[in-house]
Amino acid sequence: MSRIPYLMVAALLAAAPVARSQTATAPLKQPGASAQAPERSALNASIFYQVVLAELSFNNGDIGAAYGLMLHAARESNEAQLFQRAVDMALSGRDANAAVGAAKAWQQALPQSKDADRYLLQLLIGLNRLGDTLAPLQRSVARTAQPERVAVINTLTRLYLRATDKAAAADLIEKALIAELGNRSTGPATWAAIGNLRLVAGNRPAALAAARKGASLDPLSDDVASLAVNLLNGSAEDLDALLSAYFAATPSGNVRMGYLRKLIELQRYPAALAQAVQLTREQPDFADAWLVRGSIEFQNQDFQQAEQSLSRFLAVLPQSRTQEDPDEDSLTPRGIVQAYLLLSQIAEKQGDFAKAQSILARINSPQDIARVQIRRAMMFAKQGRLEEALSLVRNLPEDDADEARTKLQTELQLLREGRREKEAYALLIAAIQKTPDDVDLLYELALSAEKLGQTDEMEKILRRVITLQPDYHAAYNALGYSLADRNQRLPEARALIEKALKFAPNDPFILDSLAWVEFRSGNLTEALRILRAAYLSRPDAEIAAHLGEVLWAMNLREDANAAWAKGLELNRDNETLKSTIVRLRGKL
Repeated sequence: MSRIPYLMVAALLAAAPVARSQTATAPLKQPGASAQAPERSALNASIFYQVVLAELSFNNGDIGAAYGLMLHAARESNEAQLFQRAVDMALSGRDANAAVGAAKAWQQALPQSKDADRYLLQLLIGLNRLGDTLAPLQRSVARTAQPERVAVINTLTRLYLRATDKAAAADLIEKALIAELGNRSTGPATWAAIGNLRLVAGNRPAALAAARKGASLDPLSDDVASLAVNLLNGSAEDLDALLSAYFAATPSGNVRMGYLRKLIELQRYPAALAQAVQLTREQPDFADAWLVRGSIEFQNQDFQQAEQSLSRFLAVLPQSRTQEDPDEDSLTPRGIVQAYLLLSQIAEKQGDFAKAQSILARINSPQDIARVQIRRAMMFAKQGRLEEALSLVRNLPEDDADEARTKLQTELQLLREGRREKEAYALLIAAIQKTPDDVDLLYELALSAEKLGQTDEMEKILRRVITLQPDYHAAYNALGYSLADRNQRLPEARALIEKALKFAPNDPFILDSLAWVEFRSGNLTEALRILRAAYLSRPDAEIAAHLGEVLWAMNLREDANAAWAKGLELNRDNETLKSTIVRLRGKL
């Protein structure tokens, strides 16, 4: 909390003598003027003296004396600012109980003060004295007019997210706001608050029940829809139906934005893209929606559409957000950095390296220097200038572990794209010697071992990763796919991949692996079904390679060549795709 502003002390100094002099020498009345008593300040000489002495004591480090003087002055004057200052002084001295005492005195002296109740609530919640918050919470809501009550409920209940015991906080809100639970106007917000707290407390069934109760009062409530979005975890239940009804009406742009971000988190990319497209249609000036839409389109390798969306983001971005700091107007804000990096990659993939470099040159962000240099390195590599690319990356600073990891991963990628797998393997060995139980590095080492034909070593390393981190789904998937690709131990391969799917149910690359097990097992129809779903979720050259091979095996040669053609449009350099086409004599 900040100290009392100097200007406030100066104002008090000026106000005190004026208040005294007005009683002694009242101004002359003008003819016809009505008699009106001058407004008196509550800060008489005695109170003012206490305030000044309190501030002097505070500045000298005697916080206890300062608090006592300020609270006494506040009680004598009933001035809200002085009560607030007493609370702030107590907090500065890390005396939470004294702060609560001052807040309670404030509330008792000024029972209609919303600020007093808000301060008291914050302090009691911070001290985990939830039971004591019942009365101030009820007061705050009860004295708020009905049209503003939902906003107040949302504000006050957010405070309870700071409580250690979220379940107890949810119980308390349900008890305190029992009169609101059946109200069609305020009930949805109340149930949403209860549901969010229960969700954070780990009680998902109770949170889901709260969402249903809120939706029964108002299926179009923004608060209930936001709770439903938070509850999404990959299982269908009835949340999709609830959200479909909400989004079929006139939804909040912010709620739809939260929904599409949740869909991305759940790897439901087609649904996320559909929401992004819908949001940009409904609110064409919603800048963030264009950025997310362009990012998904870029991931789908729809570069033409991604470029249009990202350019639209830059065009509609509010002027107020084009500068992060008015004193640093040359710095590039975070969202614009992301858009420029993606636009640069699009130009790079189109072979226009000069354009890609010119886009990168627009970025002036010290915290993104490494990202920009890495993009430049990738472009050098694409132009056959691998040594320059490696030199650029190796000269990047590594002031912390994250920067060191980024450098390592980038150098590894460059070496692999340059088909220098032995160097990549050696790089990983050196890194693992420093952190022998780093599962991410071990996983990469396993992939390098496989590329070098060391499949036994790969399996050994992946099993170690699984032992170190049993939920590392990529390790299960990599081992299962490797077995399926070599047409070995197919039941074990299936079990490993199904285990991976439990951790990442919608991952298109794990679905691709499962389809490959089905293909190796002779279940072509099922393999085709899974591959089509995986490709729809994530258009990718390697998935296209497998899709084409299954179609080829089913004697659907034209469809196979069409799938491969799409794969080549996505990534003409993909080794799996190229080798599949050559092996099966498809059309390059």
